[in-house]
Amino acid sequence: MAEPRPGAETPDAAARVAAPRRIRAPHENRGVVVDPPWSALPAIIDANRAQLERCDYDFQGRSLAVLRSLAQRELLDAARRYTATYRDVALDGRSERLFLAGHQPQLFHPGVWAKNFALGRLAAAHGATPINLVVDTDAPKSAALAVPTGTVERPHLSKVPFDRHRSGVPFERREIVDRDLFTSFDRRVVEQLHSLVPQPFVEQFWPRVIARADATGNLGAAFAQARHQVEGDWASATLELPQSRVCESEPFAWFAAHLLANLPRLWSTYNDVVVEYRRARRLRSVNHPVPNLAAADDWLEAPFWLWSADDPVRRRVFARQRGEELVISDRRGTEFALPVGPEDDASAAVDMLGQLGRRGICLRTRALMTTLFARLVVGDVFIHGIGGGKYDELTDRIAERFFGFELPRFAILSATLLLPIEQPEVHVEQWRAVLNDLRATQFHPERFVERDGAAARNPQAAELIAEKERWITGAGEPELARGRCHGIRSANEALQPFISHQRQALELRRETLARQLAAQRVLGRRDYSFCLYPEAEIRNFMLDFQA
Repeated sequence: MAEPRPGAETPDAAARVAAPRRIRAPHENRGVVVDPPWSALPAIIDANRAQLERCDYDFQGRSLAVLRSLAQRELLDAARRYTATYRDVALDGRSERLFLAGHQPQLFHPGVWAKNFALGRLAAAHGATPINLVVDTDAPKSAALAVPTGTVERPHLSKVPFDRHRSGVPFERREIVDRDLFTSFDRRVVEQLHSLVPQPFVEQFWPRVIARADATGNLGAAFAQARHQVEGDWASATLELPQSRVCESEPFAWFAAHLLANLPRLWSTYNDVVVEYRRARRLRSVNHPVPNLAAADDWLEAPFWLWSADDPVRRRVFARQRGEELVISDRRGTEFALPVGPEDDASAAVDMLGQLGRRGICLRTRALMTTLFARLVVGDVFIHGIGGGKYDELTDRIAERFFGFELPRFAILSATLLLPIEQPEVHVEQWRAVLNDLRATQFHPERFVERDGAAARNPQAAELIAEKERWITGAGEPELARGRCHGIRSANEALQPFISHQRQALELRRETLARQLAAQRVLGRRDYSFCLYPEAEIRNFMLDFQA
């Protein structure tokens, strides 16, 4: 395969952006969505590997083939060492063929967790090594968990904090601020949840989290390592590695140096794709799905994060060419220069990027670059959730234009597990039907009189219905229209006493359905954390993905 032409894209790329994969989370309990179908994944995995083996793209001194070989060895070794610090590793016999998934180290919902179990099963079937990337380069958006409380008839949401919030600090550097709040979290969750879910898994899970927090001093690591220990107890064999460790590897330095050296082209490609995505989907928000990269003076924003050891808050990265050097800065005091340009060998820049950690400077990927590196340089297949899959439609298009070839295909998997709370099955269509009937009692009361045999036999009711019919069907001059309208309205009002019991029943039904729908909106959410479910419920659901 000839070297791909940067800026080129496959003929059907625009069509794919205009017609994206339409994938929605399952509404039904225990529902699963997999795209492409599970049976099609073996062929896709083989095609991915063959595609990458044919590609000879050059990263300014390292070919993609050499870079992938190095990345797979380094990341496999790093994942084994990291995982062994807190749980047994039983994957020594697996190959360097890597299957990947990834997510932030959060208390996520069962549909996200299912990816990890499916990843282990898929890798075992192909003799590959499964690695889940812990995306600790992202920052927590909240330090509280949504917990349902109240009664089945009148539930409501409670936000239960596990720590005090610290804005902008990535999971990688997120220490626990309020130890008392953290250690009492499970007790406070149980207090809120007890009337709805007895003995939630948080009772067994949280002592593990506290133990890992004591060992690591890090909030995200405590969540992720405790969760991964549980996976080991449930016979799921995977490795894990924080994305921050990935960003400190030599293969990543080659990847970052190449993108930064070609930032003007990457900048325009990135922004063009984002604008086209918004236009195709008629999105008005400038922050959805991601903001455009900015430009200020002669600085261009790059799709990375930067922070320092003495100020661990994520800041945007900017770069500009200054002679033969590329200056990288957060424009807030942190700055360094790389000896690289678009046509230069990147070896010296790679060496300097590898030394940033010693200086307390952290260069990390943002969302699209995280999966771009994982899919292109590291893995043979990547399993996304639904949200990640939507984001990677952008990644696909950016890669096609910037590198000149398609990225390997990814899979999407998600599932829905509802809390095991018995409640009446109710649908919003039922509520709308009652509203329509209530409106009909006002404007078409004769229909309800006719349903009530006793009322229909009442001579007064029969005369009122006949009078209304005469007003509706009788011929009249246009100037009599006002009188006709008044006559119909008077008949409708006069018929109301004959249907009062039916109207009262409908109003009661409306209130009941409204209350049940409100309860369903709380109890029927699919995004409650896995630790709120009874242990047997969540364990059996996850084990289904290993069957």
